[in-house]
Amino acid sequence: MKIAILDDYQDAVRGLDCFPLLDGHEVKVFSNTARGLGQLAIRLAPFDVLVLIRERSSFNRALLSKLPNLKLISQTGKVSGHIDVASATELGIAIAEGIGSPTAPAELTWALIMAAQRKIVPYAQHLQEGLWQTSSIEPARNTLGTVLKGRTLAIWGYGKIGQLIAGYGRAFGMTILVWGSEASRAAAVAAGDTAAVSRAAFFEQADVLSLHLRLSETTRGLVTAEDLARMKPNSLFVNTSRAELVAEGALEAALQQGRPGAAALDVFTDEPLPPGAPLLLLPNVLATPHLGYVERDSYELYFRYALQNIVDFAQHQCTRLLNPEVLQHARQAPQER
Repeated sequence: MKIAILDDYQDAVRGLDCFPLLDGHEVKVFSNTARGLGQLAIRLAPFDVLVLIRERSSFNRALLSKLPNLKLISQTGKVSGHIDVASATELGIAIAEGIGSPTAPAELTWALIMAAQRKIVPYAQHLQEGLWQTSSIEPARNTLGTVLKGRTLAIWGYGKIGQLIAGYGRAFGMTILVWGSEASRAAAVAAGDTAAVSRAAFFEQADVLSLHLRLSETTRGLVTAEDLARMKPNSLFVNTSRAELVAEGALEAALQQGRPGAAALDVFTDEPLPPGAPLLLLPNVLATPHLGYVERDSYELYFRYALQNIVDFAQHQCTRLLNPEVLQHARQAPQER
């Protein structure tokens, strides 16, 4: 089969131990991102199988309908709203899912918290320039970092990643405050953490606030300007989940107004983030290029399942299809697309 692996920005997949699973197939790895329906359709039209790295590319009905040879989309991890599953099924395109791990994104979140609280990046950058113990060349911003012990770590979302973050916070002597669904708050209390008495109190009491929610129509824009305005002037807002969880423009405005005092971000509404993006121009923002899952062990896990799903699909033995009904649909009407 003709297989395309999309958006491998670092051309890393060919070096994975699992890549030989595709021996015998014609494989093309794209390390740059195509923009626009027409460009993507031309690029991807020849392929039987597409391998998607998380949500780096989206597939709506308009695009799927222009891919006449496509039989399978093999997703690294789970599908998360970036594929029109109903349209894919109607068009006879199978979708295979894999699994992921919370470890790498949780560790990246904690690394961002530590780096932001102790101002590690600006200190290191200024040291390269010959400036000793300088966090900013602006006197008003040349301030000290702070420890985490004794402070409040507020976590919105107490799933696998949120629970890991809570464990890290406890190990550092932090008080854990949780907001989210009733089930999340109950789980937090059962684990010995504290459920916030209200959404307002959650934002008001946070020294460090970290989001760990899935993006859906109910969570899009969930964090509002009013929420952010309740945060302390010296607090840190952390988002390694999805940028769209925050109302459009609310975080930029809040940071300029000083509540919260800083942000550590790994996700953005436009990725790859273009040079000169407003968030990159703010001195109180620590930003990384969506590295949450971009790590060797995670890639091996994600791609081992994604590539094995292709092998199994070719042998009519794939058990990880999100839409298994498509197999019967495709057999009955292979010419409809």
